[in-house]
Amino acid sequence: MKILFFGRGVIGTQYAWALEQAGHTVEFYVREGRKAQYGSHVTLDIRDARRRKKDRLIQQQWPIVIHEEIKENHDYDLIVMSVNPEQVSSAVKYLAPRVGPATVLFFNNYWHDPRVAVQPIPLRQMVVGFPGAGGGFEGNTLYGSLYKMVQLGTLASEPTPREIQVRKLFTEAGFTTKVQKDIQGWLRNHFALNVAMEVEVLKSGSFKQVVTSSEALAGISRNLKEMLPVLQAKGSKPDAMTRLLAALPPRWIGYLMHSFVFTPTSMAYIAVEHNHYPVGHAVKEVIADARKHGIQVPRLFAVEHLIK
Repeated sequence: MKILFFGRGVIGTQYAWALEQAGHTVEFYVREGRKAQYGSHVTLDIRDARRRKKDRLIQQQWPIVIHEEIKENHDYDLIVMSVNPEQVSSAVKYLAPRVGPATVLFFNNYWHDPRVAVQPIPLRQMVVGFPGAGGGFEGNTLYGSLYKMVQLGTLASEPTPREIQVRKLFTEAGFTTKVQKDIQGWLRNHFALNVAMEVEVLKSGSFKQVVTSSEALAGISRNLKEMLPVLQAKGSKPDAMTRLLAALPPRWIGYLMHSFVFTPTSMAYIAVEHNHYPVGHAVKEVIADARKHGIQVPRLFAVEHLIK
C-alpha cells in the first residue's frame, strides 16, 4: 500500500516508520519551506511496545521522503491525517480538492462531530481512529513511545470496506486494533481527559512538570470531574476510565499515577517528557460549551487567561 502522512508530526512519524517496516511505501506532506527545515531523515529514539521489552528501544537514522504539495493525480491508497485539533480545519481545506480516490484515516481527537469537521471530504472515504503513541521532537530527534493498541471505529451501523482495510493494515503490521462501537463518544471522553491534563500544563508550564508532581496529577482527576456535566451535555456518556478517574479520591489518583504510571523509565513518561505542544485550544472548546449550556467549570475558567 502507498501511504501519505499529512505532516511530519510525532504521531505520524512513528506510525509511518512502523508501516514502512511492514512493507508499505510511506511518504510525508509538509507545508512549503518545511522540507529543507526537516531534512532527509529523522533520528529515532523510540520505544516500540509491539516488541519484547528487551528489544523495544529503537535508535536509528531513518531516511524519509517529503513533498511540499499533494498532486491531484496522486496514486496514494491511504492518507493519514494526525494533526492537532486546531489544525484540522485548515488541513481538511487543503486536502479536500486533492483527496482523489484515497481513503483518509483521521487519526485525531474530536470534541465536535467528526463528520462535520472533515467536510467536504466525502464521508464514504473517511475512517476514524485514534493512535496509541506520544513523544516529542528535540531538534531532528524524535523521542517517543509507540504502543501496541490502536483505536478504530465506525460512524455507520456496519464497518465499511475501507474501515476493514485499515484494520487489516494495522493488524498485519503487528498492532492490536480495538474497535469502538461508539467512536464519537470514545473520542469525546479522551478529549476531556486531554483537557484535564492541559489545564494542569497551563498552570505548571509543561507536561513534564505535571507528570513529576502527584499534586498536579491529582488535579487531572478534579478537572475531569468538573467536566462531566459538559460531556453529558454534548450527548456522550462518561466511559469506564472517565468514571474511574472522576470517582476515586484525587489524591489516590495522583499517588497511583505518580508511583506507577509516570515513573521516569516508563513509556508513559517518555511519551510526555519531550512534548512541547502548546496547549489551550482544546480547553477553550470545552469552556465554550460549558458557557453555552450554563455549566460552571471554575477550574477551567481559572486558567483561561493563560491561553495564548
